[in-house]
Amino acid sequence: MKYLLLIYGNDDAWNEMSSHGRGALDAAHRELLADLTASGELVLSNELSTEDAKVVRRADDRLLVTDGPFTESKEWVGGFYLVEVEGVDRAVEIAGRLEETTFSAVEVRALLH
Repeated sequence: MKYLLLIYGNDDAWNEMSSHGRGALDAAHRELLADLTASGELVLSNELSTEDAKVVRRADDRLLVTDGPFTESKEWVGGFYLVEVEGVDRAVEIAGRLEETTFSAVEVRALLH
């Protein structure tokens, strides 16, 4: 089954982490990527840009486009892992290895199709 691990963040946490532990965070991601690649569980992973993000809505046949990634929240999705694993317990185990869980949330969601 495929699961999407959504890594949330916010500017305050990212700025704090960047000045005190970005190297450790990057090393942890490299290790996790290597482990998941070796086990065959990694489908795709990437960091997401916040600089050119847009939020698109439709109203009365018009597109309403605003700067994103913020909708009404200070949190944003900073990256993701798409993994193919036996079940949700393994996906949660992998999410628990992400350093971001020490200062933010990582959401685990099954892909339906």
